[in-house]
Amino acid sequence: MSKQTLISHLRNIPDYPMEGVQFKDVTSWFMNPEDLKEIVDSLYEMYKDKGITKVCGVESRGFIVGAALAYRLGAGFVPIRKPGKLPYEKVSIEYKKEYGFDRVEMHKDSINSNDVVLIHDDLLATGGTLLASQKLVQSLGPKKILINCIIELTNFHAKDLFPKDCPVDSFIAIDEFDGIN
Repeated sequence: MSKQTLISHLRNIPDYPMEGVQFKDVTSWFMNPEDLKEIVDSLYEMYKDKGITKVCGVESRGFIVGAALAYRLGAGFVPIRKPGKLPYEKVSIEYKKEYGFDRVEMHKDSINSNDVVLIHDDLLATGGTLLASQKLVQSLGPKKILINCIIELTNFHAKDLFPKDCPVDSFIAIDEFDGIN
C-alpha cells in the first residue's frame, strides 16, 4: 500500500477543535484493518533494530499504535496520560498547546536508566505535546529517547524544537495544506 493511499483514507476535519485548525483524524485508519496493519508493520521495520525496551504512547491515539508497536518490538508499553488517569505515584509536566494549556503524566517507576524509549503519538504539528512528553520521559533518566509520529505536519517545523540527540521521525510527512512531502 502506498503512503498516498493512506493519505486518501485520512479524514480532515476543518475547524476542529477550534476555528482555523485542520484536524487530521487518524481513527479512519484504525478502523481499516489494512491501513492499521500497514502503519504498525512499517513502524516496526523503522525501529526493529534500535534496541527499544519501552514504547510510551501519548494519550489517547498514541495508545493504539504504540501498544501494537511495543508488542511487535518485544518492548514494554508505558502510557503518557492526561491528569487524574494514573493510579500510582507519577511525574507530570505542564505545557502550552496551540489552543491552551495542558498537562501530561506518567508513572514515576515506568522508565529506568537502562531503557531505550520510543515515544509515539499520532501527529506532530506544533510539537507541544510531544516535546512535553520528551521532557517528562527525560526526567526519568533513560539511556536514549527516540520520537515517532504517524503524521508530521511539516509546515510547523516542530522537529527543530527537540534536542539534537533525540531523533524525531514520522511515517508520513505532509504540509497541512499541500499534501505529502
